[in-house]
Amino acid sequence: MIQIDNKIISKDVFEKQFICDLNACKGACCVEGDSGAPLQTKEVEILNDIYPLVRPYLSKTSQKVIDDVGVSVIDDDGDLTTPLINDKECAFVILDDGISKCGIEKANFEKNFNFEKPISCHLFPIRISEYNDFHAINYESIGICSPACSLGKEMSMPVYKFLKNPLVRRYGEEFYNDITKVAKLLEKEK
Repeated sequence: MIQIDNKIISKDVFEKQFICDLNACKGACCVEGDSGAPLQTKEVEILNDIYPLVRPYLSKTSQKVIDDVGVSVIDDDGDLTTPLINDKECAFVILDDGISKCGIEKANFEKNFNFEKPISCHLFPIRISEYNDFHAINYESIGICSPACSLGKEMSMPVYKFLKNPLVRRYGEEFYNDITKVAKLLEKEK
């Protein structure tokens, strides 16, 4: 584990290789799992504000689920998440040539309302656990991402580099610069 300020970072974030391969996985991370995407409280407010812009991009089923339960729910673990359709895919999922993608992201791209998607989705496969005194930043290894791991290894792309934009979005440029300094030090230790 590496500590930068109040953030504890798993070495896997530096050592594992990863590049999303949507052609191989078909966006399975938006469909599989036992709950929706983790949300921050402030993201729920944003989702409520932008939902009228996102709604037209969603399927009728997605629209009905969100209209019935809202843009967020509390899951079985007590966490704030996006709602699911039939306990499966995220209600914000859209299909694009057989690939599950984010309707929020597509709407943002076309309408430019400055919210790409929930930060937990943007950061995946990094998962952040927030505690009173620190944030734990971990790499989540799941089978559906094995094509991404293979492609990352082939392209020599560590997780932290692949996720530069969402890491900067979440913690700022200075934090990302600190991560790159740590990565260089870890590389020298090999």
